[in-house]
Amino acid sequence: MKRYSWLFLLAGLVLVNILASKLHVRVDMTQEKRFSLSEPTRRILRELDSPVFVEVYLKGDFPAVFRNLASATGDLLREMQDESGGRLVFRFIKPGEGLPDSLQARVFDSLSAMGLKPYTLTVSAKPGEESSQRTIFPAAVVRYGDKAEPVDLSNDKGDDAESRINNAESLLEFKFANAIHLLSRKKAPRIAYLLGNGEPMDLTSFDAITTLARNYVTDTLNLFRIPFIPEAYSAVVITKPLQAFSEFDKLKIDQYVMRGGKVLWLIDNLYAEMDSLRQTNQFVAFDRGLNLGDQLFRYGVRINYDLVQDMQCDQVPLAVGTVGGKPQMQLVPWPYFPLLNPSDDHPITKNLDPVLGTFVNSIDTVKAVGIKKTILLSTSNYSRILSTPAIVSWESVKQAPDPAQYNLKGIPAGVLLEGAFHSFYENRLPSAFRDSLQAMGRPFVAEATVPAKMIVVADGDLILNAVSRETGPLPMGTNPYTQDQYANKDFFQNAVAYLTDSSGVIETRNKQLVLRSLDRQKVEDERLQWQLINIVLPILLVILGGGIYQQIRKRQYQR
Repeated sequence: MKRYSWLFLLAGLVLVNILASKLHVRVDMTQEKRFSLSEPTRRILRELDSPVFVEVYLKGDFPAVFRNLASATGDLLREMQDESGGRLVFRFIKPGEGLPDSLQARVFDSLSAMGLKPYTLTVSAKPGEESSQRTIFPAAVVRYGDKAEPVDLSNDKGDDAESRINNAESLLEFKFANAIHLLSRKKAPRIAYLLGNGEPMDLTSFDAITTLARNYVTDTLNLFRIPFIPEAYSAVVITKPLQAFSEFDKLKIDQYVMRGGKVLWLIDNLYAEMDSLRQTNQFVAFDRGLNLGDQLFRYGVRINYDLVQDMQCDQVPLAVGTVGGKPQMQLVPWPYFPLLNPSDDHPITKNLDPVLGTFVNSIDTVKAVGIKKTILLSTSNYSRILSTPAIVSWESVKQAPDPAQYNLKGIPAGVLLEGAFHSFYENRLPSAFRDSLQAMGRPFVAEATVPAKMIVVADGDLILNAVSRETGPLPMGTNPYTQDQYANKDFFQNAVAYLTDSSGVIETRNKQLVLRSLDRQKVEDERLQWQLINIVLPILLVILGGGIYQQIRKRQYQR
């Protein structure tokens, strides 16, 4: 029997290896389930009926920050590959590798055209040689059939490299799951961009329309010309109306909501435009008279007739003098353009950079039975409110702001409302309106038949874009003078996704990877102690174990 024991051992090793190659079992012991996929992601991967190919552009010798990101991306994609039953295939590549400089530049241009951001790294040279620069794309492209979706893996939110990479890792699952969902879904939701009350439909709305059209079936819908808003639309977007809404137009929106419709409101209550300031150096912001306040109040919010100022703000050019008859321009902080802080408590805004506001009004939440209210956007801790009539003048920025006057914190500017809304026209519907609805075969609904959602933002310009004379429309949230780009587009995309998506993918944005930083002072104070424990103690244990083993062998052979 002993003669064949080595054969049993060999057979056992072969069997263990076969089982290990077929079965993949992993237990996630982390508190925040860092290495586990959420149920919506699992469901999307299990329902794939064709292969998904992922190219990750993080191959090569990178700084530690990007190496960690590449490692986390690889771990996630391996987990997703197992969950998909092998239908997800991925590889890490270096874009343009082995190509001449001219062709490599074309590859970089094509990636930039997809919306992926390049990073320029300075590569350290050998002593006596000059340093060189290298362009990298911390990004990936997901392909499904003949469609492709870019995935930006970077995240600039955070005070240091460690927190930024942690925030980027927190969003990896959402970014890949969302890309796969967009490519593999059988039918895209329909979105209506409402017109009829002075909403912009020009170059300033170019980025908003193209952003919607990229992932949704998007229609422009003139509210004045239609008898009602069809339920076929998963959501409607109302962007910076300039003219008053009639009661019948308000009823169309109201009944759409009562039937489960979702609405994204982007409203400017006051007339305040930079064009007026450039012409007269000052103006008085006044009521647009949109006739929406009572309806929104019924749903649970009130957009106030005021302007928000914030010391955390964007910059605009101001003429500070003349040289040779030409004005000398200087960028100055403009408190009327606040950088709004996204909430970290909701998947729409979690881990978002600041969102650029333009002549923002404040919002109050009011009592509405059965409606849950969540603040999505708010000002910094150094802000204030100017009540109407508010005078907007260049003179206000020629002197440094007094922090004592900016003593308000977290003024709400964007609110999510969820629940079974009650109609604004409940118990007050004119008989002519009731008869008109009956004639169309759409009887009046006084309370929402299914829970609905709406997002109210007190800034009509939030998703509009500046237009450059040289390059045309810029991405929304871009300062045309500094070229700084804020998170307006991310907020817009997340808001529409939350309103329309039933897959639950947006919820994966709530995944939080806790950054457990070391106490630097304690590390410094106890450095020697931990060096001895980690370096000297293992050596002593090996020596001790070897000595004990030798003593045991010596006594055994002496016997």
